[in-house]
Amino acid sequence: MRFSKMHGIGNDFVVVDARQAPLALPAAQIRALADRHTGIGCDQLLSVEAPRDPTCAFYYGIWNADGTASGQCGNGVRCVAAWLHRAGALALDTPVRIESPSGPVRVRLLDAHRVTVDMGEPVFEPPRIPFAADTQAASYPLDLAEGTVQIGAVSMGNPHAVVAVADLADPVLARLGPQLTAHARFPEGANAGFVQILNRGHLRLRVHERGSGWTRACGTGACAAMAVLRARGQVDESVQVDLPGGRLQIDWPGPGQTLWMSGPAAFAFEGEWLKPSGLGNRQ
Repeated sequence: MRFSKMHGIGNDFVVVDARQAPLALPAAQIRALADRHTGIGCDQLLSVEAPRDPTCAFYYGIWNADGTASGQCGNGVRCVAAWLHRAGALALDTPVRIESPSGPVRVRLLDAHRVTVDMGEPVFEPPRIPFAADTQAASYPLDLAEGTVQIGAVSMGNPHAVVAVADLADPVLARLGPQLTAHARFPEGANAGFVQILNRGHLRLRVHERGSGWTRACGTGACAAMAVLRARGQVDESVQVDLPGGRLQIDWPGPGQTLWMSGPAAFAFEGEWLKPSGLGNRQ
Protein backbone atom coordinates (compact mmCIF):
# COMPACT_ATOMS: atom_id res chain seq x y z
CA MET A 1 0.00 0.00 0.00
CA ARG A 2 1.53 3.29 -1.13
CA PHE A 3 1.31 6.18 1.34
CA SER A 4 2.44 9.73 2.06
CA LYS A 5 3.68 10.68 5.52
CA MET A 6 2.56 14.23 6.40
CA HIS A 7 2.13 16.44 9.43
CA GLY A 8 0.41 19.63 10.52
CA ILE A 9 2.66 21.30 13.12
CA GLY A 10 3.74 17.91 14.42
CA ASN A 11 0.35 16.15 14.37
CA ASP A 12 1.37 13.37 11.97
CA PHE A 13 -0.57 11.33 9.45
CA VAL A 14 -0.35 8.48 7.00
CA VAL A 15 -2.28 9.58 3.90
CA VAL A 16 -3.51 6.94 1.46
CA ASP A 17 -4.91 7.44 -2.05
CA ALA A 18 -8.25 5.60 -2.05
CA ARG A 19 -9.94 7.58 -4.83
CA GLN A 20 -10.54 4.43 -6.87
CA ALA A 21 -12.05 2.40 -4.01
CA PRO A 22 -12.83 3.19 -0.35
CA LEU A 23 -10.16 2.17 2.15
CA ALA A 24 -11.14 -0.90 4.17
CA LEU A 25 -8.53 -1.88 6.75
CA PRO A 26 -9.31 -3.85 9.93
CA ALA A 27 -8.60 -2.08 13.20
CA ALA A 28 -5.66 -4.43 13.88
CA GLN A 29 -3.95 -3.37 10.66
CA ILE A 30 -4.49 0.32 11.44
CA ARG A 31 -2.91 -0.18 14.87
CA ALA A 32 0.03 -1.98 13.25
CA LEU A 33 0.46 0.78 10.68
CA ALA A 34 0.35 3.49 13.38
CA ASP A 35 2.90 1.78 15.65
CA ARG A 36 5.99 3.99 15.91
CA HIS A 37 8.39 1.09 16.48
CA THR A 38 7.21 -1.61 14.08
CA GLY A 39 4.97 0.31 11.63
CA ILE A 40 5.03 3.68 9.91
CA GLY A 41 3.96 5.67 12.97
CA CYS A 42 1.21 8.27 13.05
CA ASP A 43 -1.46 9.92 15.15
CA GLN A 44 -4.11 9.28 12.49
CA LEU A 45 -4.59 7.46 9.20
CA LEU A 46 -6.27 9.55 6.46
CA SER A 47 -7.84 8.17 3.28
CA VAL A 48 -8.55 10.39 0.26
CA GLU A 49 -11.65 9.02 -1.47
CA ALA A 50 -14.31 9.86 -4.03
CA PRO A 51 -17.09 12.01 -2.51
CA ARG A 52 -20.27 10.50 -1.09
CA ASP A 53 -21.90 13.97 -1.14
CA PRO A 54 -22.28 15.18 -4.77
CA THR A 55 -21.74 18.80 -3.67
CA CYS A 56 -18.19 17.93 -2.55
CA ALA A 57 -15.06 17.32 -4.61
CA PHE A 58 -13.60 14.58 -2.38
CA TYR A 59 -14.16 12.63 0.83
CA TYR A 60 -11.56 11.91 3.52
CA GLY A 61 -11.72 9.18 6.15
CA ILE A 62 -10.02 9.46 9.56
CA TRP A 63 -8.83 6.67 11.89
CA ASN A 64 -7.05 7.12 15.20
CA ALA A 65 -3.87 5.26 16.13
CA ASP A 66 -5.91 2.74 18.15
CA GLY A 67 -7.95 1.82 15.07
CA THR A 68 -11.12 3.72 15.99
CA ALA A 69 -12.82 6.03 13.51
CA SER A 70 -12.89 9.81 14.04
CA GLY A 71 -15.35 12.42 12.82
CA GLN A 72 -13.01 15.33 12.17
CA CYS A 73 -9.33 16.33 12.25
CA GLY A 74 -8.34 19.95 11.72
CA ASN A 75 -4.65 19.35 11.02
CA GLY A 76 -5.60 16.35 8.90
CA VAL A 77 -7.91 18.25 6.56
CA ARG A 78 -5.12 20.74 5.84
CA CYS A 79 -2.84 17.85 4.93
CA VAL A 80 -5.53 16.31 2.71
CA ALA A 81 -5.88 19.65 0.87
CA ALA A 82 -2.10 19.95 0.37
CA TRP A 83 -1.95 16.30 -0.77
CA LEU A 84 -4.71 16.94 -3.33
CA HIS A 85 -2.90 20.04 -4.58
CA ARG A 86 0.32 18.12 -5.11
CA ALA A 87 -1.68 15.40 -6.91
CA GLY A 88 -2.97 18.09 -9.32
CA ALA A 89 -6.55 17.84 -8.05
CA LEU A 90 -6.83 21.14 -6.13
CA ALA A 91 -5.89 24.61 -7.36
CA LEU A 92 -4.38 27.39 -5.26
CA ASP A 93 -6.62 30.12 -3.88
CA THR A 94 -9.81 28.35 -5.02
CA PRO A 95 -12.37 27.46 -2.30
CA VAL A 96 -13.43 23.80 -2.50
CA ARG A 97 -15.85 21.70 -0.45
CA ILE A 98 -14.49 18.37 0.73
CA GLU A 99 -16.41 15.88 2.81
CA SER A 100 -15.37 14.64 6.25
CA PRO A 101 -17.09 11.86 8.25
CA SER A 102 -18.90 14.61 10.20
CA GLY A 103 -19.93 16.62 7.12
CA PRO A 104 -18.56 19.02 4.47
CA VAL A 105 -15.86 21.63 5.11
CA ARG A 106 -14.53 24.37 2.83
CA VAL A 107 -10.81 24.60 2.23
CA ARG A 108 -8.62 27.12 0.40
CA LEU A 109 -4.92 26.76 -0.26
CA LEU A 110 -3.10 29.99 0.49
CA ASP A 111 0.03 28.42 -0.99
CA ALA A 112 1.33 24.87 -1.52
CA HIS A 113 1.97 24.37 2.20
CA ARG A 114 -0.53 26.63 3.98
CA VAL A 115 -4.27 26.03 4.12
CA THR A 116 -7.27 27.78 5.62
CA VAL A 117 -10.34 25.72 6.53
CA ASP A 118 -13.95 26.64 7.31
CA MET A 119 -14.56 24.35 10.29
CA GLY A 120 -18.26 25.24 10.62
CA GLU A 121 -19.97 26.77 13.62
CA PRO A 122 -18.99 25.39 17.05
CA VAL A 123 -21.71 23.24 18.63
CA PHE A 124 -22.39 23.89 22.33
CA GLU A 125 -25.72 22.04 22.76
CA PRO A 126 -24.92 19.06 25.05
CA PRO A 127 -26.92 16.38 23.14
CA ARG A 128 -25.15 17.28 19.89
CA ILE A 129 -21.61 17.13 21.34
CA PRO A 130 -22.54 14.57 22.86
CA PHE A 131 -22.19 15.46 26.55
CA ALA A 132 -24.43 14.53 29.48
CA ALA A 133 -25.89 17.74 30.95
CA ASP A 134 -29.41 18.91 31.78
CA THR A 135 -28.92 22.39 30.31
CA GLN A 136 -26.36 24.21 28.19
CA ALA A 137 -23.83 26.25 30.16
CA ALA A 138 -20.53 28.08 29.64
CA SER A 139 -18.90 25.86 32.25
CA TYR A 140 -19.62 22.46 33.80
CA PRO A 141 -18.15 20.88 36.97
CA LEU A 142 -16.68 17.44 36.31
CA ASP A 143 -15.62 15.06 39.09
CA LEU A 144 -12.22 13.42 38.53
CA ALA A 145 -9.87 11.41 40.73
CA GLU A 146 -7.96 14.60 41.62
CA GLY A 147 -11.15 16.51 42.46
CA THR A 148 -13.63 18.67 40.58
CA VAL A 149 -12.55 20.62 37.50
CA GLN A 150 -14.50 23.18 35.46
CA ILE A 151 -14.72 22.42 31.74
CA GLY A 152 -16.19 23.93 28.63
CA ALA A 153 -17.85 21.36 26.34
CA VAL A 154 -18.06 21.84 22.57
CA SER A 155 -18.07 19.86 19.33
CA MET A 156 -15.98 20.80 16.30
CA GLY A 157 -17.12 17.69 14.46
CA ASN A 158 -15.76 15.71 17.42
CA PRO A 159 -16.29 16.20 21.19
CA HIS A 160 -13.97 18.40 23.27
CA ALA A 161 -13.52 19.15 26.97
CA VAL A 162 -11.66 22.46 27.44
CA VAL A 163 -10.01 23.39 30.75
CA ALA A 164 -8.47 26.83 31.37
CA VAL A 165 -5.28 26.53 33.43
CA ALA A 166 -2.66 28.91 34.82
CA ASP A 167 0.32 26.67 34.02
CA LEU A 168 0.57 24.11 31.21
CA ALA A 169 3.61 22.58 32.93
CA ASP A 170 1.57 21.54 35.99
CA PRO A 171 2.27 17.78 36.38
CA VAL A 172 -1.34 17.08 37.38
CA LEU A 173 -2.42 17.67 33.77
CA ALA A 174 -0.70 14.44 32.73
CA ARG A 175 -3.24 12.59 34.89
CA LEU A 176 -6.26 14.77 34.10
CA GLY A 177 -5.98 14.35 30.31
CA PRO A 178 -6.74 10.62 30.15
CA GLN A 179 -9.42 10.96 32.83
CA LEU A 180 -11.26 13.65 30.85
CA THR A 181 -10.93 11.73 27.58
CA ALA A 182 -12.63 8.69 29.11
CA HIS A 183 -15.13 10.50 31.37
CA ALA A 184 -18.57 8.89 31.48
CA ARG A 185 -20.35 12.18 30.73
CA PHE A 186 -18.82 12.03 27.23
CA PRO A 187 -20.44 8.85 25.88
CA GLU A 188 -18.22 8.85 22.78
CA GLY A 189 -15.09 10.00 24.63
CA ALA A 190 -13.55 13.46 24.23
CA ASN A 191 -10.41 15.33 23.29
CA ALA A 192 -9.15 17.02 26.46
CA GLY A 193 -7.64 20.46 25.91
CA PHE A 194 -5.77 22.47 28.54
CA VAL A 195 -5.51 26.12 27.57
CA GLN A 196 -3.51 28.99 29.04
CA ILE A 197 -4.60 32.55 28.17
CA LEU A 198 -1.55 34.71 27.48
CA ASN A 199 -3.67 37.65 26.32
CA ARG A 200 -6.94 38.20 24.38
CA GLY A 201 -5.30 37.27 21.10
CA HIS A 202 -2.81 34.60 22.15
CA LEU A 203 -3.30 31.14 23.72
CA ARG A 204 -1.13 28.15 24.61
CA LEU A 205 -2.62 24.65 24.43
CA ARG A 206 -1.95 20.99 25.19
CA VAL A 207 -4.34 18.26 24.01
CA HIS A 208 -4.91 14.64 24.99
CA GLU A 209 -6.76 13.09 22.03
CA ARG A 210 -9.20 10.23 22.30
CA GLY A 211 -7.73 7.26 20.46
CA SER A 212 -4.24 8.79 20.14
CA GLY A 213 -3.15 10.21 23.53
CA TRP A 214 -1.00 13.32 23.98
CA THR A 215 -0.30 14.96 20.63
CA ARG A 216 2.03 17.68 19.40
CA ALA A 217 -0.93 19.46 17.83
CA CYS A 218 -4.70 19.19 17.51
CA GLY A 219 -6.45 21.44 15.02
CA THR A 220 -9.98 20.85 16.26
CA GLY A 221 -8.63 21.23 19.81
CA ALA A 222 -7.31 24.71 18.97
CA CYS A 223 -10.69 25.57 17.45
CA ALA A 224 -12.53 24.21 20.51
CA ALA A 225 -10.37 26.12 23.00
CA MET A 226 -10.82 29.39 21.14
CA ALA A 227 -14.58 28.81 20.74
CA VAL A 228 -15.12 28.10 24.46
CA LEU A 229 -13.14 31.17 25.52
CA ARG A 230 -14.73 33.36 22.83
CA ALA A 231 -18.21 32.32 23.99
CA ARG A 232 -17.21 33.38 27.51
CA GLY A 233 -15.95 36.76 26.24
CA GLN A 234 -12.34 36.05 27.25
CA VAL A 235 -10.66 36.36 23.83
CA ASP A 236 -10.99 38.44 20.66
CA GLU A 237 -12.34 37.12 17.36
CA SER A 238 -8.86 36.43 15.97
CA VAL A 239 -6.49 34.33 18.08
CA GLN A 240 -3.09 32.70 17.71
CA VAL A 241 -2.87 29.29 19.38
CA ASP A 242 0.56 27.84 20.23
CA LEU A 243 0.76 24.06 20.56
CA PRO A 244 3.88 21.97 21.24
CA GLY A 245 4.36 21.50 17.47
CA GLY A 246 3.68 25.04 16.28
CA ARG A 247 1.11 27.79 15.80
CA LEU A 248 -2.39 27.97 14.32
CA GLN A 249 -4.56 30.97 13.54
CA ILE A 250 -8.22 30.70 14.62
CA ASP A 251 -10.87 33.24 13.61
CA TRP A 252 -14.46 33.24 14.88
CA PRO A 253 -16.69 36.34 15.13
CA GLY A 254 -19.18 34.51 17.34
CA PRO A 255 -22.57 32.71 17.32
CA GLY A 256 -24.20 32.40 13.91
CA GLN A 257 -20.82 32.50 12.14
CA THR A 258 -18.44 29.80 11.00
CA LEU A 259 -14.99 29.36 12.51
CA TRP A 260 -11.85 29.41 10.34
CA MET A 261 -8.55 27.69 11.06
CA SER A 262 -5.33 28.50 9.16
CA GLY A 263 -2.01 26.73 9.39
CA PRO A 264 0.72 24.74 7.59
CA ALA A 265 0.71 21.27 6.05
CA ALA A 266 4.01 19.50 5.40
CA PHE A 267 5.17 16.39 3.53
CA ALA A 268 7.74 14.17 5.26
CA PHE A 269 8.23 11.17 2.95
CA GLU A 270 6.60 8.63 0.63
CA GLY A 271 6.67 4.88 1.07
CA GLU A 272 5.09 1.48 0.66
CA TRP A 273 3.63 -0.35 3.65
CA LEU A 274 3.86 -4.14 3.70
CA LYS A 275 1.11 -5.67 5.84
CA PRO A 276 2.68 -7.52 8.79
CA SER A 277 2.19 -11.28 8.57
CA GLY A 278 -0.29 -12.93 10.93
CA LEU A 279 -2.74 -9.99 11.11
CA GLY A 280 -5.21 -11.38 8.61
CA ASN A 281 -8.54 -9.61 8.99
CA ARG A 282 -8.68 -9.60 12.78
CA GLN A 283 -10.63 -6.75 14.36
